[in-house]
This record gives sequence, C-alpha cells and structure tokens, in this order.
Amino acid sequence: MGVPERLAELRRQIDSHNILYYVHDRPEISDAGYDRLMRDLQALEEEHPELITADSPTQRVGAAPQSELGTVTHRQPMLSLANAMDTAELEAFDGRVRKELGRDDPVEYLAEPKLDGLAVELVYEQGRFVQGSTRGDGVTGEDISANLRTIRAIPLTLTGSRSPDLLEVRGEVFMLRAEFEAMNRNRAEAGEPLFANPRNSAAGSLRMLDTRITAERPLRIYCYGPGVIEGHPAGGFGSQSAFLEALPGWGLPVNPDYRLCRGIAEVVAFYEELEARRETVPYDIDGLVVKVNAYGLQQVLGQRSRSPRWAVAGKFKAQQATTVVADIEASVGRTGAVTPVAHLEPVEVGGVTVSRATLHNQDEIDRKDVRIGDTVLVQRAGDVIPEVVQVITAKRPRGTKPYRLPEECPACGHALYRPEDEVVTRCINAACPAQVQGRIEHFASKGALDIDGLGTKIIARLLATGQVHTVADLYSLAYDDLAALEIERTVHTKEGTLQKQVPLGDKVASKLQAAIAASRRTTFARFLYGLGIRNVGEHLAKVLERAFGGDLQALLAAKPEELQAIDEVGPIVAEGLVRFAADEANRGLIDALLEAGLRWDRTEPAVTGPLPLAGKRFVFTGTLETMSRAEAQSAVEALGGRVSSGVSKKTDYLVAGTGAGTKAAKAEALGVAVIEEEAFRDILKGADGG
Repeated sequence: MGVPERLAELRRQIDSHNILYYVHDRPEISDAGYDRLMRDLQALEEEHPELITADSPTQRVGAAPQSELGTVTHRQPMLSLANAMDTAELEAFDGRVRKELGRDDPVEYLAEPKLDGLAVELVYEQGRFVQGSTRGDGVTGEDISANLRTIRAIPLTLTGSRSPDLLEVRGEVFMLRAEFEAMNRNRAEAGEPLFANPRNSAAGSLRMLDTRITAERPLRIYCYGPGVIEGHPAGGFGSQSAFLEALPGWGLPVNPDYRLCRGIAEVVAFYEELEARRETVPYDIDGLVVKVNAYGLQQVLGQRSRSPRWAVAGKFKAQQATTVVADIEASVGRTGAVTPVAHLEPVEVGGVTVSRATLHNQDEIDRKDVRIGDTVLVQRAGDVIPEVVQVITAKRPRGTKPYRLPEECPACGHALYRPEDEVVTRCINAACPAQVQGRIEHFASKGALDIDGLGTKIIARLLATGQVHTVADLYSLAYDDLAALEIERTVHTKEGTLQKQVPLGDKVASKLQAAIAASRRTTFARFLYGLGIRNVGEHLAKVLERAFGGDLQALLAAKPEELQAIDEVGPIVAEGLVRFAADEANRGLIDALLEAGLRWDRTEPAVTGPLPLAGKRFVFTGTLETMSRAEAQSAVEALGGRVSSGVSKKTDYLVAGTGAGTKAAKAEALGVAVIEEEAFRDILKGADGG
C-alpha cells in the first residue's frame, strides 16, 4: 500500500470511529487504540506534509490564534423560540396551532430535550464542511468555523449516501456533565480558575481566538434542524423526523432522546417525564422543544419577527433555594428603567451561585412585601434570571421597614417618573450616566445614525476615559485621541494568552472618524429614532417625519392633541413625546447635536389623519423590474403602509416579481392577494391620487 492510500485508510478509520462514538454511541475501539491510529497518521503526515488535506483528522488540533472573529450572515434567519412555562401554556400553544390550521384532530409533533448549550449553524458544500457560525442576533452570527473544526463529533466530510449540494444544519454545542467536571478537576490540580457551568464553558470555548485551546475542551454537538438545503437527491424532506433520521447517515449526531407525539397529550406526558428525570440526563437541559412535525404545516403556520409559530420551548420549573436579603439597591438600566435589585447572601441555585436577584418594580415589592433582612425563596426564572419568589415571613426580624424606590435617579439625581398605567419607574434624562452607554450604542446603530465601527468596546473606553459624556461628544473627538484610544484585546505570547490594552491605531481611527463625520448628514426619521424616545421606533419615526416634514422645532412644540391627530400616534406615544421635549436635559442634548452639525432635508408636511395605505401590509418576493426592493418599501411607507419580510394571515398583498419563491404558495394557502408588479404600481398610483 502506497503512502497516499495508507493516509486515506487511516483517515477513513479515524472518521469512522468518531462517527461510531459520537453519532451511534457504540465505540469499536479503545481510547488507546484510537490514539495509536492518530499518532500513526500524524507521523505519516509529518513525513509527507504535501499530502496533508484540510479535512484530515489531524487538522482538528487547532491553529495559530486568530486576530478576531468575523461575521456571517445566515441565508435563512436562526429564529429563537417562544416559551411555554407550564403544561397549560403547552396546551394553549397546541390550541393556537390547530386553530390556525383549521383542524380538530390531533397534530403530530416532534419533541426533544432543550439542551442548555450554544446554538450554531454548520454549512456543507458538496459534502465538505466550509463554514460554521453562532446564532448571533438571528440574522448575523460570529464566524467560528476554525473552532468548530476542532470538535470530533462534527464530520469535516459527510459520509454515507449522496448528501445535498448545499446543506445547512443547526445544532447545539454542549458538554456532558461528567466531562465538564473532569475538566474542572484537572484545572484545579493545575491551579487554574474553575469554570462556572457547562453552558458558559461551551460558549466561551467556541469564541476563543486560539483554537488550540478550543481543541482541548470536551465539546459535543447534537444537530436538530435544517437551514437552506439545495440539490438533495430525494428532493428534500417532508418532516422534521425525516430530517433527523437522515442526519446520522451523513455522520451528523442527533439526540436519540427525541419522540414523535400524536397530539398535545403525548407531548405533555413526555414533558412531565423528562422533567422528572432531568437530573439523570447526562447533560444540562432546561426544557422540551416541541415542533409541528410536517414541514408543509410549518410553512402554513409561518413565523413572527423573531420566533416560529410552529414551535415552542416548554420550560421546566426553576430550581429554588432560600437565602437572606442583605440590601436592596435601585439599579438604572440602559433604557432608563429603574429596577430594584436584592443583594443576597450567596446561595447555589441550579448549579450557579446567586448573590443578586431582581425585584422587578415597586408594585412587585409591595405585593411580596420584600424587606432588607428578610429570608426569601429565590429561583432562576427560566434557569437564567434570578428572582425573589416569596418572603418567608415567619423568619422576618423585628424592626424591618417596607422598601420604597427613591424619588431621584441614583445615577444622575434627575427626578424619576412613573407613567400612568405602567409599573416601571424611569429616569428620562438622556444624559444620565447609567444610560449613556446604551443610548450611544442605540444612536450609532444601523437604523439610527449608522456609525459603522463604533462598537460596544470603543464606546465603553470613550466613556471610561471621559472623552465622551453624551452622544453629542462623538462629533468633537480628535483623530489623535481616537488613534491612541486603548481597547482590551486578546494577545498571545510565549507566556500564554493575555488580555492587554492595545491602541486603535491609525487605520481604525481614520475609518471611525470618517463614519462619525458622514453621520452628520442624515434623515429626520433616523435622528428622531436615534434619540431613543420611548415607544418611538423606526416606523413611528418615519410617520412623524411625514407628519412634520422634518421640522424638529414644530415637533418639539406640538401639544398632545396635535400629536394624537396623526395616524398611528396614540395617547401614550403623544404623552411620552411631550414629556421628552419638555425636559431641559433632553433639549440641551438636541441643541448640542444640532450645533455639532447634524442636518437633514426638509419636506412638505403631510396632511394629518389616515394615509391612503394606512393599516395595509405588503410583502415582496422575487425581483421587481421598474424599482428596487428598497424603493418599493419606501413608496409603501410614504403612503402609510407597512412592509414585512414574511407572509402571514395579516398580510394584505404579496407583490410577486420575477423568480417568486415559496411565499406565493403560502400566500395562496392563506388567502392573501398575490399581485404582479404592474398591479402594485396601480395601487401606489391610486393611493397617491395619480
């Protein structure tokens, strides 16, 4: 046997044993035997480095550190799931599904444990692993391809029968509890700090810039869902169960503990069974994922903006413990919401040490009568956010007093305000130090002033160094100050991986200063949205832009009744706008921004009252011939309509251009009007009076 043939055979054997171990859970070789195969392969590749391939098992050991993680835009959004907190909410989910489908008979669901790990997407082209990413915000994630390549459970080349030309598969990376504990024991013996829990450890490992460290971590993966699939030999899959059954044949592991359930009663039974044996499952789980099994029915049900209507996460009851409230502090969030936070005597809840818990708001404090010194029952709500469930009044010390939120903001001294019929107390000072970080991030975001390159780390350093106190200060930043601004970065040295302060440098500073300068020329709607006025989102900012024609002073002087005369502006929005405009600190910030040179074009104010397309929802599919998608959206919004990305029962028109996709079939199934571009132009012309 020649060298190339011997290399191919060793690689085949190692890949086969990885699949037997991680996918089928039936190893046919000892760890020592596996290690011998790997050493033989490494030795042969060292002798013949020209024959090393990218998908060789030896390439999983990690490479030199990356400078930073790139970004990946998902071809199909990775949606999150809505939660069902008990069996009643699972039954309510089933009721909504059957109502939407118009069915009285039971719906077939696929249910599987909800792993407490990190969601990722794997992309295979022509059977080869080419890219992997995190979920991120659902649309854009971090490129962690190099880290995922180190996980033995992930095949670098798909096996078995012919795989699709393009296969995107979503999965959850996690650690077995036993392997996590063994890793922590090794770290303790080496004098290294211990990891808090398997979930955080898995997530951190996948974001390491040094993939050699990732390769040492005991990471696993279970695949659970498809993204985009093209060129499948069988023409695609008809159901979630069929997809899961196909994956092991390609070498991709799935959780064997999934179950097909005919009707919600079987789902509830599985939910209760799994919760009862939660502690005996070898990995951390926090619930049960329930999906309508048939893909055709999933398509009919559709999705909301961030979650599908055909799936839900049945969350388990939070684990609880008792402790003592040492103090209560009013904490100001980035949006100005003032939240009472209980400082607790540290206690372990669900494997995590808890020392703080939210008390939500003054009404909740009053309802539960939480006081400093009380013994309380705490839980991790949804296994994430610690909260106080109840006070054990029998253990209350003498002399305790009811707690009241302060009347002034603890961060800036500004008077606090609680809107009528709302439970949240707020600081509406746009220059409040506790809010500045979040306000600047919002101001620089894509939908607002769109200052490319002004990220969280840079903003935090500008605030820490005192160079920026409000968003207006961004426009007075000197180039030299930006170039010298030090940001914490991961640096790899002979002594190990260190966190060091590194200057931004000329190139980054130049781009950032140019982006800040370019943002001076904006639109009224972007400026208004960027101010972060409560309840004024991107769409409402455009409504106000049309109503006032970009006349900022007219908007600031408007009375509540004038604002409410505008279609889509209700009393809550009107009251919030008037209160924001009346605040001296907010007016000072606006003046400072105008003095910094922010400008926009003015237009003729629109006539108040409903616009011709008010309340109408449009969705576009395919390519339009006479206008771009952005121009079509602007035309709809200018006439009061709204544009959505997905078809639902609330859609009024699906505009189908050249190459229309599956949205047309779904629209017809839902009874939504499907129109061609010419009919769409007629609607615009008629609405515009043409």
